[in-house]
Amino acid sequence: MSVNQAESFNLEYSVKELKKNNPDLIKLFDSIKVNTLNPGKNYFKALTRSIIYQQLSGRAAQTIFNRFKSIYSDNHFPEPKEVLETDIETFRASGISYNKSCYIKNISTAFLDEPDIYNNFEKMNDDDVINTLVKVKGIGVWTAQMFLMFTLNRPDIFPATDLAIQKGYRSYFKLNELPTLNDMINHSEMWIPYRTTVSLYLWGVLEGPFEW
Repeated sequence: MSVNQAESFNLEYSVKELKKNNPDLIKLFDSIKVNTLNPGKNYFKALTRSIIYQQLSGRAAQTIFNRFKSIYSDNHFPEPKEVLETDIETFRASGISYNKSCYIKNISTAFLDEPDIYNNFEKMNDDDVINTLVKVKGIGVWTAQMFLMFTLNRPDIFPATDLAIQKGYRSYFKLNELPTLNDMINHSEMWIPYRTTVSLYLWGVLEGPFEW
């Protein structure tokens, strides 16, 4: 296994390696279809979007996100400064809650205050990215993990607190109840360094390809 294959997300390669080392996952990979990941370049957009998507269905979140974008020019996603200059009531009129509106402004402030950090996440390891992001009020570990997976495409992320993953895990491994976080995390150590791939497939067990 080369360094590049281990450190970058490669769906096909990781499935092959996981099948070889974890035969109990073969049925999972053969019965579920998932989408591969593409890196995101606009970190501010990705994090703003993640706040809007929190605790909403994909379709509802997409509608609200489109309304948020329509506040600004059709030609570009707003810069942090533009967001800070926008009144919260404008956000609320697009369907964004008061708390989420404040969180989006918090993210804007972080990008303006420390651009050298927030525009260079690709240079940081997973733990440093999480530790940096959770300092911003409104961003928790789950949101940071979504950013690592879907924007930075890190290959070894396992968001064990995600309810859909828990349900997929319960269904695939035929458990009577939802697994404990410790059980899931301990089991997931077998899948290192390809836990992002397993996460994508566990999401797909009950809900189809994860939309982010």
